[in-house]
Amino acid sequence: MTGDRDRDATRRPRQARPRDALGRPLPYGSAGVEPVSEEPLPPAQTLVSARSLVEAGRAFAAHEVLEARWKAGPAEERSLWQGLAQICVGLTHAARGNSIGAIRLLERGAGRLEEYGSGDGPTYGLDLSAVVSCARDRIRTGP
Repeated sequence: MTGDRDRDATRRPRQARPRDALGRPLPYGSAGVEPVSEEPLPPAQTLVSARSLVEAGRAFAAHEVLEARWKAGPAEERSLWQGLAQICVGLTHAARGNSIGAIRLLERGAGRLEEYGSGDGPTYGLDLSAVVSCARDRIRTGP
């Protein structure tokens, strides 16, 4: 750590604090979950990794994997990756007990995916209407 922010050798901001499974920072020196790489993965690998993390109860980590892809990917795919990341943040808020934040992020992510799905961009095998439906079901049944 340098100054008041964690930075890597190139002075880029990097989070060195350990985190719990829901992405909450823990005190330095605490045992946390294994962090995910901040390097973007190829699209198919991003989806496999994010799905695995969500299934393991680590939606916040899945969001980080998806966020790395959206920031590194082509601009025309931004709504796909950002929408998926927002849904994962919505799931994180739900797991943390923040139902208002969960509803807002689930809806925002679902809206982005609907917008993206109306175009002809690649979906990498995802059934976007099923993902949107699942997010909206989660909103209706209570995050």
